[in-house]
Amino acid sequence: MIRRRTLLTALATTPVLSGVAVTTTATPAAAAEPASNTALYADPTWTEGVHWGRRSRRHLIDDQSRTGRAPFLRSTVIAPHGGGIEGGTSELCLAIAGYDPADLAPTPVAGPVHDFWMFEGLMSSGNGALHVTSTHCDDTIARSLCAGSLNVLSLHGCTPEQAGLESGAEAVLIGGLNPTFRQYLLEEFTAAGIRAVTASGEEEIAGISPDNICNRTLLGMGAQLEITTALRASMFASGKNTVADRATNLLPSFWTFVAAARKAIDRVEAGQTVL
Repeated sequence: MIRRRTLLTALATTPVLSGVAVTTTATPAAAAEPASNTALYADPTWTEGVHWGRRSRRHLIDDQSRTGRAPFLRSTVIAPHGGGIEGGTSELCLAIAGYDPADLAPTPVAGPVHDFWMFEGLMSSGNGALHVTSTHCDDTIARSLCAGSLNVLSLHGCTPEQAGLESGAEAVLIGGLNPTFRQYLLEEFTAAGIRAVTASGEEEIAGISPDNICNRTLLGMGAQLEITTALRASMFASGKNTVADRATNLLPSFWTFVAAARKAIDRVEAGQTVL
């Protein structure tokens, strides 16, 4: 996450999915931070598939029986700043949603599998210029998926300094407007040995604006994770923390983080009745 500072309160030490092309394109000269996804998509400075890309999955609900009930997917996982913008969030988004980042195979085969959406920077450098704040995320598919979900888990990256933590801190900041979801995330990450804190202060990191994409759910509230640079780096093999190499160089700590997030989603879903 870029250009953000905050204070923190510490609480605890199927269809084939296509991959994303990796390019070596550099940032166009004099590119300014976009005001919204709509503005970015309309800007001739940027080209989809060259500078940026999008991936998503909405699962089919096919209920043609008068006597049975088709399952309703309650949760969506998103990474608004994936690829080279906030490194590691694309891979985490896919894995938490239920897909192996390397080959998009279901993990585990029987699920759980959630809907997902991500926006990804594809350039070799300067991907921060593609950053759209979460309150200005207006991608049509992203908003549609979130609006049709009871829960949204939004994944982001930040530096310890932006988060108000000590240099080199490995931690995940938990925000969003759903207090139950936040509490379950806090408990599961802590149980997994991952330092978790509740974000407070500046609304972009805390995820407290109703306009934040994580809160644009059927319930009007969701959850947001800000993962520090050091914690994300610890999930990938040394020297392989790149857009091209991350998906095939996952360390056990990556799957520990994924499992904790999925347990929190399972817990919040268990308390939600779909009439």
